[in-house]
Formats: sequence, C-alpha cells, structure tokens
Amino acid sequence: MTNKYISPTSRQPGTTTVKEAFDKLLQVYKLRGRFNETYLEAFWGRMMGQTIASRTTRLYVRDSVLYIELSSAPLRNELVNAKQKVIQLVNKEIGSEVITDVIFI
Repeated sequence: MTNKYISPTSRQPGTTTVKEAFDKLLQVYKLRGRFNETYLEAFWGRMMGQTIASRTTRLYVRDSVLYIELSSAPLRNELVNAKQKVIQLVNKEIGSEVITDVIFI
C-alpha cells in the first residue's frame, strides 16, 4: 500500500485558483469595468505617488473618463500638460484600457 503525501500547496486536478475563479466571476457578471474603476479609485495614491494623492480632493470615473479634483493649481497645470502620460500610467497599472480621457476639475 502506498502512502501518498499531498502537499497543501499543490493543486488537485480539476481545481482552480481563487484568482481564476474571481476573474471568471467578473467576466460572467460583466463587472470587470466597474471593478477596474473601483481599483483605480482605491489605489490612486500607489499609482501616482503620495504628493499627488494628498492634493487630490475627489476622484471618480464615469464612462471611461477620469475626473480629478485637485486642491493645488500648480499641480493641476502640471498634470494637464502630462495628461497622456497619466492615462498611459493608469491603464498600464490596471492592465487594460480603463481610462480614455482625464478631466481636471
């Protein structure tokens, strides 16, 4: 009789990882877009840095447009000039094209 030891970290045939199951759930219920938008709002500070995050008073996404309200006029001017870079940075961090435009309030 063989005594097989199965590691708790090894995958059993026919099982899926939590990440795969979560991705499938987002796909089936068509929640991927809203999840990405919420992720952007939650991790804005990590994406853009603490300086920009501390001067951001409001942030939201509507119809693939990122609206950013800033408390610093000089920072707003800098970000307006770097608008395309902000779009690329956000989309790269999320891994899909979530943002098509940025409007600074």
